[in-house]
Amino acid sequence: MKSGSRDSAQAMQRVRVGMTGLAMVLVLIGLASAIFSSANRDAPVTAIGAPNASVVANMTIEDANGTVAEKDEPLAELGVAPSASSTDTPSGQGNPQN
Repeated sequence: MKSGSRDSAQAMQRVRVGMTGLAMVLVLIGLASAIFSSANRDAPVTAIGAPNASVVANMTIEDANGTVAEKDEPLAELGVAPSASSTDTPSGQGNPQN
């Protein structure tokens, strides 16, 4: 008879430990959520001399007439890819019309 009550007591102890562990995990998640939500409410910090993001996002290229130039090839403007409108012919190739 003692072995039956000992098994029951051991099972209850395991349930208590499991429930305590689950409660601790929930408390830790709630604490982390409170910390991160308070950090998100703070105003963003900008470095001294850093460009203003709203100004940089609205930059455009204007020509001499004051009109906005079209950006057909943004990668070519950055120097990442060659421009497709290049007038130079590759060496070794002549004019295709000759």
